[in-house]
Amino acid sequence: MATFFGEVVVAPSRAGVDDEESAEETPEDREIRRELEKKREIDVLWTLPSGAPTESPAGEPFACSKFIVAVGHSAAAFLSSFILDSVCWEVIGVVKLWNEWCRTSNTTNVLPTDSFCLFYRLISDPTVLLCQCSCYVAEDQQFQWLEKVFGCMRKEGLQVTILSTCPVADYKTQESTLTLPSPFLKALKTKEFKEQVCCSLLEQPNIVRDLPAAVLSYCQVWQIPAVLYQCYTDVIKLDTVTVEAFKPLLSSKILKSLVKDVSESTKILKKLLTTNETHNNIYI
Repeated sequence: MATFFGEVVVAPSRAGVDDEESAEETPEDREIRRELEKKREIDVLWTLPSGAPTESPAGEPFACSKFIVAVGHSAAAFLSSFILDSVCWEVIGVVKLWNEWCRTSNTTNVLPTDSFCLFYRLISDPTVLLCQCSCYVAEDQQFQWLEKVFGCMRKEGLQVTILSTCPVADYKTQESTLTLPSPFLKALKTKEFKEQVCCSLLEQPNIVRDLPAAVLSYCQVWQIPAVLYQCYTDVIKLDTVTVEAFKPLLSSKILKSLVKDVSESTKILKKLLTTNETHNNIYI
């Protein structure tokens, strides 16, 4: 978990338990555990210009000036509507993973509520990368994700922006959450991030969790300028209001040069949500 407020957050320990369990483990148990661990391994497949998939785009880390990571369906839908353009961006990578909550597929033709993790590159500037991650990355898989994704990038000159959502009930405040103008944005940044943020900073004792926290913590350790924008919402399903809560970020330094026509983007968003609603009705 990421806080950067000065606390030390200690992860639960199973020290002493594993030794006892391993002593009682049978060869069949060990084989099952190894197979499960292998199944939970994350594969990051980058696509070369030739179209052939590979675990590394060029055999060595590539230059990356901007890396925008959208975690969750609403953040991914925001990038699809206001940033991504099939003419300007190309898919260059995909993450394959499996856990108890999701499994990703090889397809790049996805709906907003599908489980996927895709990487895009700006054609006019190949150092600008974007990631849409709508799949759940389990706690024991987050380190793999970080190592395999950031391990392919040079960290010099890199700046990271993370977008995510969480329930407004998770927001800790002395006021009643019923009076909060949901949805709303809060920001959390690394020490190296010196630019002005687009909303107020996240107050103590709030924390962020899961993959957004892991990415921000990784950037803090490696001294990479990074900012996380977290949208607190009281809506569970994908909706226009939550997606558009990210619109203040369109004026940020890292995104304003990538923005499509906003009026056209709003139409794309509505079409995206309509397609998603139709898909959900078919499978109910």
